Order: sequence, then C-alpha cells, then structure tokens
Amino acid sequence: MERVEQGVLFRAQTGDLDAFTAIVQAYEDQLYTLAFRFLSNSAEAQDAVQETFLRVYTQLRRYDERFKFTTWLYRIATNVCIDRLRKRKAVSSLDAEVTDGVESLQDWHERLASPDPSPEDLLMQSETCNEVQRALGDLPPLYQTVIILRYIQELSLQEISDVLHVPITTVKTRIHRGREALKELLARAPVS
Repeated sequence: MERVEQGVLFRAQTGDLDAFTAIVQAYEDQLYTLAFRFLSNSAEAQDAVQETFLRVYTQLRRYDERFKFTTWLYRIATNVCIDRLRKRKAVSSLDAEVTDGVESLQDWHERLASPDPSPEDLLMQSETCNEVQRALGDLPPLYQTVIILRYIQELSLQEISDVLHVPITTVKTRIHRGREALKELLARAPVS
C-alpha cells in the first residue's frame, strides 16, 4: 500500500526536505517493525531505520517510478538489516558473556517500541512469542528475510520477489523451507 503520492516523491527527488520528511513520517513505523523483527533490539532497529532513510535520501534520484516505492524502500531496509546481522555475527566473541536464557529487565525494556503498550507489545510478553522471536533470530538470513516480509510485514509473494530480485517460485521455496526450519527450531526449544 503506497502511503505517499507520486507528487511528494517527485518533490523529494528534487530536494524538497518537507516532502522527504513526509516520506519519513509515512514509513518510519513500518520500517521500525521490520528492523526490530530482524534485529530484536530497539536501539539497533532505530539505527537501522535511520540508516535506511539516509540511503533513501542519497539514492532517491535513482528511484524508478515504474516500480512501487514501498518495494524499493523495503529492499533498502532489508539490505541494511541483513548487513547489520552479518556484522553482528562477525563481531561475536568467544569471550562474550553467556546468559542462562533469563532476560534481565533492562533487556526486556530495550525491546519495547514505545512506553504505551500496543497489542503487539502485549503479545510479545507471552513466552510463546519470545520463543518464536528467538527461533526467528536463529534462522539463516535467507529464510529469515522471507518469513519476516511475508508474515510480519504481510507483503505479497510478488512484492517479496521484487524486493529480493528473485523469481516467485524461489520466494515460495524459501518460505516453505523457512517455515520448516522455524518449526524444527521451535520443536527443539526447551519447554519452560
């Protein structure tokens, strides 16, 4: 669903900062949700959204209006999140503190999007949602991406295909394999 009109996009492409601000306001919540699902950390998700909008601003003149703006925007956001996940895994250390699976109050607080509880926040408090989030984080980025885009962001198969530059059949295969991998991870999760 396009939230900004082509006129706003055109004005933003010509350097109108008010028009670009309108774009940011129209999409920042959606992109935060996407980034949070990938990164599972509020501060890092906010940084990813900022980085996404920085890239959008610098590349806006290259946007091809024949395609949906949201597809282009999600492609950039997804790439930013995947880059952050790759960097995170590369930085992992054997000396990193290991927890026994119990989250501190501070860790939980960082996961909240706002001080006002939304339906999503209330669901995230349940143990099942925590397990799904952990399992989602353990999926390979290839599967994690399609699962988030399909089931969290509710993009169509065609939109996912456009975002990832792969055929729809590949998207379907990745979704199927991602669901199977997620099911296997959840089956192995310890019962609380």
